Amino acid sequence: MLHVRLSRRLSAAACLFTFLLGTAGAAWAQDRPRVGLVLGGGGARGAAHIGVLEVLERLRVPVDCVAGTSMGALVAGAWAAGLSPAQMRVALGKANWADMFVDSPDFTELNFRSKRLAQRFLPGSETGVTERGLVAPPGVVSGQKIKLFFNQLVHADVMERDLSQLPLPVSIIATDIGTGARVVLREGSLTQAMRASMAVPGLMAPQDVDSRKLVDGGLVDNVPIREVRERCGAQVVIAVNVGSPLLKPEDISGFFSVSAQMVALLTEQNVSASLATLTPRDIYIQPGLGSVTAADFERHAEAAGHGRLAAEMKADALAALAVPEAAYAQWQQRVAVARGESPQIDAIEIEGVQRVNAAAITRHLEQLAGAPLNTETLNRDLLRVFGDGNYERVDYRLTRVGDRNVLRVMPVEKSWGPDYLRFGLRLESTLALGSTYQLRLGYQKTWLNRLGGELLLTGDLGSSTGLAAEFYQPLEATQRFFGYVNTSYTRDRLDYFFIEQRVAEYRRATTRGEIGLGLNFPLLGQLRLGWRENQATRSLETGLDVFAGLPERRYGGLVVALELDRSDSLYFPRQGWDLSASVYVPEDRGFSRVALVGRAALPLGDWVLGARLGWTDSPRGRLPVNEAAQLGGFLNLSGYAKGQFLGDGVAYGHLRAERIVGRAPLGLRGDLRLGLGLELGRVSQPYALQRRVGLLGSVVAYVGGQSPLGPVYLGLGLGDRGATNAYLFLGTP
Repeated sequence: MLHVRLSRRLSAAACLFTFLLGTAGAAWAQDRPRVGLVLGGGGARGAAHIGVLEVLERLRVPVDCVAGTSMGALVAGAWAAGLSPAQMRVALGKANWADMFVDSPDFTELNFRSKRLAQRFLPGSETGVTERGLVAPPGVVSGQKIKLFFNQLVHADVMERDLSQLPLPVSIIATDIGTGARVVLREGSLTQAMRASMAVPGLMAPQDVDSRKLVDGGLVDNVPIREVRERCGAQVVIAVNVGSPLLKPEDISGFFSVSAQMVALLTEQNVSASLATLTPRDIYIQPGLGSVTAADFERHAEAAGHGRLAAEMKADALAALAVPEAAYAQWQQRVAVARGESPQIDAIEIEGVQRVNAAAITRHLEQLAGAPLNTETLNRDLLRVFGDGNYERVDYRLTRVGDRNVLRVMPVEKSWGPDYLRFGLRLESTLALGSTYQLRLGYQKTWLNRLGGELLLTGDLGSSTGLAAEFYQPLEATQRFFGYVNTSYTRDRLDYFFIEQRVAEYRRATTRGEIGLGLNFPLLGQLRLGWRENQATRSLETGLDVFAGLPERRYGGLVVALELDRSDSLYFPRQGWDLSASVYVPEDRGFSRVALVGRAALPLGDWVLGARLGWTDSPRGRLPVNEAAQLGGFLNLSGYAKGQFLGDGVAYGHLRAERIVGRAPLGLRGDLRLGLGLELGRVSQPYALQRRVGLLGSVVAYVGGQSPLGPVYLGLGLGDRGATNAYLFLGTP
C-alpha cells in the first residue's frame, strides 16, 4: 500500500514538473523574438549550412521559418522535412557526387540498343528534329539522379512532402527563366522545389512547375532575407552567405570562365542588395571556405566544418536567441516530421505517356503490387527506364487513394523528340599510315508505332564514306522479340602489305543487306538469326594491283550472331565482360566464317587488369579478302600498321594493366589511365608474304581518358625486330 501511495505522489510530481516546464517554455516562446533563417546558394559550398545548423542545435536556437536558395534550398528543405544536421552529413557522405551529375544509369543497366547507339555517336550530341526545327536539350544534364536522390533524402519514398504541410514554414527561391521573375515556392512538391532552385541554367534542365520553367534562384535572390521577414515576420534574421567570390581578372579566359563570371556578377548584385537590408540586430555568417568551389561536392564534410567554425565565431550573438532546454524540446516536437515505414504498394500506375507504350516502362519494374516499397530497387528500375532514351526525366509519387497506396510512375517524354539528329567524330593519326578522319551524322526516328518501331539513317564522310539504314521492329509490347532490316554501302581504304612494306592502296566498296529476327536478353545482349547478302568491289588507288586476278562476287547466306555485354563502361570498364560470336554460312560459295571476341576487366585497387581474346576462321574453304581478319593497329598488335597482317585463321590476345591516375571532370563519367599491354597474335593463312611469321608479339604503352568528344588515347607500340607505331585517337570508333 505504501508503495502505491509513493508511486502516485511521484507521478503527480512529474506531471507538475512537466507542466511548469511547459509553462516556462511557453513564456520563453512569447518573450523571444521571431527568428528567420536564410541559407544562401553557392553550389557545393552550401554544405557549410550543415555546420551552421549544428551550432544552432548545440546552442538551442529555435527558428520560426527558413528560406533557401540553390544548395541552401536543399539543406533548408531537408531540415524542414525532419533531417538533423548529423543525418545530413551521413546522407551527403553516402552520395556518389561524381555520378550524381551523369543522368544515364550505369552502363550495365542500359539496354543493348542504347549501348550500341552510345558506341556510334558522341555523348551529348542528340538534337531534336521537330516542327519548330532543330531543338537542343534544355541542359547538359536533366537532373534525373539528383531528383531521385532528393526523393530519398526527404523520405518522399514514404509519402510525397508538400511544402505547405511541413510544420516548419519553409520557402524555396527559384527563377522563372521565361520572364526572369523571382519565384517563391511555399506550396507544392518539396523535392520539385529543391530541384528547381538548383537548376543552374545551361548545365541542368529547368524544372516545370505550374506551367513555368524554373531555374536556380541565385540569379534573382541568392540570400533571400526579405522572404523570411514576409513569411514569419522575422524580427531577427540569421543570414548565411556561401556564395563564390568573383574571379580575378587574370583568371578569366575562355568561354566557361567568362560565363561563370557573368553569373557571379548577377548573383553578387542581388546579394549586395539583400545584405543591405540587414539591421544591427540581425546575425550575418559568411564561412571562410577557402579553396572549396561550387563544384567540389566531394568536399562536403570540409565545407560543413568551415560552416560550423564560422557559426561558433558568432556564438555570443546566437546564444542571445537561445531558449531553455524544455522550451527547445517543445519547439523540436512542434516542427518534427513523422516518418512512416515503407508502405505496401497496392497498385502501380504509369502516368502521362503519350507516344511510349506503357509496357515498355513496366518491363523494367521489379517492384510488384502487393509488396512493400523497396526504394533502392525502384530508383534502379527508374534509371533503367530513363536509359531507354525516350524521356526528359522519370519520377514517381506515392499517393493514398481511398485505402490503397498507389505508386505512380511519371515519365516525361522528351519535348524535343521523338526524332533526333546525332553526330559522331573520329580523328586518328598513326606513325605508320598518317592521319584519317571521319564525320558521322545519324537521323533516328523512334516510336513509329505502338510497339516501338525505329528507323536509323546514318551517313559517314571522310577517310571512310558510306550510307546505312536500319529498321528495328519489336514484335510485342515488352520488346523481347524483334525483327530487323539493315542495309549499308561503304567505301573505305584497304592497304596491302608485302614483306612488311605497303605495296598497294585500294578503295574498297562494300554493299550489305540483312534481314532477320532477334531475341533481346534484358540488360545483357541479344541473339539474331538472319540472311545476309554481300557484294564487294575494289579499285586500285596507288601501287601494284595484287588482286587483279581475284574475282569480285556477290554472296549471301545464313548468319547467326550473339552479343552479350556486362561491362560497367563503354570505353574504360573497371570490371565486367563482353562477348560477341557470329557464324556466317554463304550459300554455295565454298566458305564459312566464324568469329569470336571476348573482353574482360577486373579491378585491383587503383589498377584495372584487362584482357581481350579474338579468333576468326573459316571451317569450310577459305575466307575471301573482304571477309578476312586483320591484325595491326592500336590494341590489335599495336607495334604494327593497321591491317598489316591479313588472312584466315587469325588469333589474337592481350593482357593489359591500367593505373587509374584521376577522374574525368564533373559530369563526365570515366577514369584517366596509364596503361601497359602485352600482345600476341598469329595468322595461320596469311594472304601476303611477311618477314615475321608464326607467333607475333607487341608491347604497348598509352594514356587514355574520357573527353566530351568521346575517348582519347595517346599510345606507343613496339613489335618484333624493331617494328614501331605511335597513335593519337579521339572520338567514336
